[in-house]
Amino acid sequence: MSKIDENARKIAKIAVQRFAENGGRRVLIAIAGAPGSGKSTLAERAVEAINNDHRLEAALFPMDGYHYDDAVLEQMGRRPYKGAIDTFDAHGLRHMLKRLKANEDDVVAVPVFDRSIEIARAGGSLIPQSTKIIVCEGNYLLARQAPWDKLKEIFDFTVFVDVDEDHLRQRLQNRWRNYGLDAAEIRRKVEENDLPNGLAIVAGSAEPDLHIENN
Repeated sequence: MSKIDENARKIAKIAVQRFAENGGRRVLIAIAGAPGSGKSTLAERAVEAINNDHRLEAALFPMDGYHYDDAVLEQMGRRPYKGAIDTFDAHGLRHMLKRLKANEDDVVAVPVFDRSIEIARAGGSLIPQSTKIIVCEGNYLLARQAPWDKLKEIFDFTVFVDVDEDHLRQRLQNRWRNYGLDAAEIRRKVEENDLPNGLAIVAGSAEPDLHIENN
C-alpha cells in the first residue's frame, strides 16, 4: 500500500469515528495544504476509502470552486496572482460550508474549478442530503487571516499536508509542464505566484488536528 493510501485510510477511519460520535449527523473534514502538496489526491482517496471500505456515503468538496472569475480578477488588478488568498470568495465558501453542515436541503449544488480552462463552473457537482461525510480540500481552509479564520470551527476534524520547499517547487513545475507551458512561463508561475503562495499558506495556517507529511 502506498503512503498516500495509508494516510487516506487513516483520515477515513477518523472521519467515520467522528460521524459515529456526532450521533449520525453529517460531519465535515478539512484537508489543507500548499498547492502541489498532494492534498487533492489525499482527499479523493479518503472519500474513496469512506465509500468503499466503510460503506458510508461521502463526497468531495474542493475549495477551488470559489476562485473569483478572471474578469473580476482583471478588474481587481490581481489576474497574474490568481490563487493568492485574496482571489477567492471566502465569505461565499463559509456560507456554503455552513449550509452543507446544516444538511437541511435535499441536494446542494456546489461550484467546481476546471483547471483545464482555469475557470470555476457553477453547479459543477451535486451533494445529496444522504451524504454522511464531506471532505473539503483547499489551500486556505486553516488560514488565520480574517475572514478565513472563521472556517476552522465549522469542521469536525482538520488535516494539514506538509511538504518541504524543494519537493513543492518540483511538483509545481511538473504540474504546469503537464499543461504544455514553456519554461519561462512555468518559472514565472511557480516562482512569482504558486511557491510564494505555498510558503505563505504553511506560515499562515492554524494548527490542525493532524499533520501528514507527503514529501
